[in-house]
Amino acid sequence: MPSARYKPGSTSFAEAVPAAADPRRELLGRILASSAFAKSERLSSLLTYICHRTFAGRGKELNEQMIGEAVFDRQLDYDSSIDGIVRTQASRLRKRLDLYFSGEGADESTRIVIPRGGYIPLFEPRTSVPPPVVSPGSRVTAEAASTIEPGVAAAPRSSGAVVAWCLVAILAVGIVAILVHDRGGLANGGSNPAPAHSFAIPIFSAAQPTLIVPSDTGLVISEASMNRDVGLAEYLRGDYLETSSKTPNARETLPSQLGRRRYTSIVDLEVVRSITEIARSEKSKFEVRYARDVRPNDLKQGNVILLGAAEGNPWVELFERNMNFVISKNWKSGVFTVSNRSPQGNEAHQWNSAYEDPRHRVYGIVAYLPNLGGDRDALILEGTSMAGTECAWDFVSDDSQLLPFLNRIRRPNGTIPHFEVLLETSNMSGSAVKGSVLGWRVRP
Repeated sequence: MPSARYKPGSTSFAEAVPAAADPRRELLGRILASSAFAKSERLSSLLTYICHRTFAGRGKELNEQMIGEAVFDRQLDYDSSIDGIVRTQASRLRKRLDLYFSGEGADESTRIVIPRGGYIPLFEPRTSVPPPVVSPGSRVTAEAASTIEPGVAAAPRSSGAVVAWCLVAILAVGIVAILVHDRGGLANGGSNPAPAHSFAIPIFSAAQPTLIVPSDTGLVISEASMNRDVGLAEYLRGDYLETSSKTPNARETLPSQLGRRRYTSIVDLEVVRSITEIARSEKSKFEVRYARDVRPNDLKQGNVILLGAAEGNPWVELFERNMNFVISKNWKSGVFTVSNRSPQGNEAHQWNSAYEDPRHRVYGIVAYLPNLGGDRDALILEGTSMAGTECAWDFVSDDSQLLPFLNRIRRPNGTIPHFEVLLETSNMSGSAVKGSVLGWRVRP
């Protein structure tokens, strides 16, 4: 992938920032110097370019093709419907700006906002200061998360290559250690402003905490070393931790200790950050707990959000028996399959996500189901890769995608039934472009 051509501080463009003192320019300088942007040249280049155009009064000219050519070294006539780099990086830029203004920039009087569906930055006055978005007790800080730049993670075919890929993924994708055992829950006690919209899926409650469970990447490392799945029963016993260090297929290059450590993906981390913001805005209590610290009763007593497929979050296995779309992996071939248990109309019986696919197709599933107790709800966001999970989150967090679907399935009394949605997207440099709906089911 070529490096971004437009560099922060560049003066080679006609739309460079005027020399006269400009509070917006000073704000941009502080943002670029922050830890949230200092190590992200690509996002810094994107932010600088769109701000410079706006300062010069040419913001209305901004479009995807122009940004792709100027910032990401694409040809001026490249096909943006296939190469969604501008959209995916703009999405990351919005999240990174939120990170800055909830952390180092919490005292800023003006906030930069890039509305969804466009690229013109707005400089809006702030009426209140939001609290940090990372839960107390978590060993991951917003600053630590902000230094991570996602990369490419592709599943090779052989067992040895799978093991090597796991190590590469840890380094390239920036998987970070996280231990979130926030058993007491956190209630919204601050006055942080609400996000652009209220979360349309009723998964938060002021009366009871919503449990958020990110995936266990340490488990995936162990599975790769053994070249097989680890089911929930084995996961709870912990036997796989010993087996993975003794299996003949385990490579010496993969320290057995990695499987014991607590890792999650950058996608899960960003989703958790966004979810906790939404929970606070809705005055809902929530808990973030590592998958290894969850027990079955935890999924019976309240609402729960599970991130990742059963490969990395075995708790999904308890819900798959009642799901129509189910993800599995062939460890020998490295191919992920989404099975369609009851095809309808012209639907396929299954969809495969293979490394060799020139279209880089990956799949995401959004499942809104009853919890194990049957009296509360569970929201599962999973995918055949991290990009697939990201696609699932993008669907539920974007009103333009979610609300038309919910309006279509809404009951006559206005309530939302439980449902499943299967999405297809393309993996572009480890990120998902906007997904399309392949199929959906509604539970009676």
